[in-house]
Amino acid sequence: MSTSEPSPTLAPLQTLYDDAASAAELPLPPALAALYGPLTLRKPAARPLVLANFVSTLDGVVALSEPGAEGGAPISGHDRHDRAVMGLLRAVSDAVVVGAGTLRSVPRSLWTAQYIYPPLAAEYAALRAALGKPEAPLNVIVTARGELDLTLPVFASGAVPVLVVTTPIGAASLVGRNPPADLRLASGGTPDRVLASHVLSAIVATLPRCETILVEGGPQVMADFFGERVLDELFLTLAPQVAGRDATHPRPGLVAGALLLPEQPRWGALASVKRHGSHLFLRYSFPREDHPA
Repeated sequence: MSTSEPSPTLAPLQTLYDDAASAAELPLPPALAALYGPLTLRKPAARPLVLANFVSTLDGVVALSEPGAEGGAPISGHDRHDRAVMGLLRAVSDAVVVGAGTLRSVPRSLWTAQYIYPPLAAEYAALRAALGKPEAPLNVIVTARGELDLTLPVFASGAVPVLVVTTPIGAASLVGRNPPADLRLASGGTPDRVLASHVLSAIVATLPRCETILVEGGPQVMADFFGERVLDELFLTLAPQVAGRDATHPRPGLVAGALLLPEQPRWGALASVKRHGSHLFLRYSFPREDHPA
């Protein structure tokens, strides 16, 4: 994606509800403050603050999983406000976590603020500088089997620091394929699954000053973070369309691969509601469980 895209002015998001009394306000540059309003985050404690960001249709579909309709853009309707908010959350994060399936769905991506919304690249960079963060967040790829194309830009471009978190089997597979010299690799967990707690530990070992981690999926990664109770906040864009499902197109929801109810209910508290047009930008907080990473 080119960073020379023109910079149209986005109308400010309308704040319908905001409960941020107990959090610290971040120093947003004027253009980002005008677009989003105040952004507050809880301070990290025994482990970094873990956020998630997703877009969903009204009937709960987060990915069409069809050729030519990969990623979240068809779900949001290529909404510019959704991409701008994604960029804002990446800009305040030390690491962005995605699963191998998400990487395969958008293989040319880099998980940086300027990549997802180039018109605000300068503002995102200024925010990261004000927060004392490096130019790009650590891109964290989670894979159980190590089946990754190491020629993709996220690995081969040198534009972002990359950490792959995998199982011992996946690590052996990657090492045997001569990965790029600057690729960081962490292995552990179970023989066939990467635990969310292991992902957090690997990130903290790589970034000792890590304060905020952003999880962008996919649904199986989200299931692990919810199931292990290490997800603190969810930013959810609700797009005003209905996708549908059938037997040949099951189409994933926000969480897949784990059952949380009735044994592991995860109730969130509504923290913020913003809107632009008929898109809603929801924010939920979850009880903080400070298991050390």
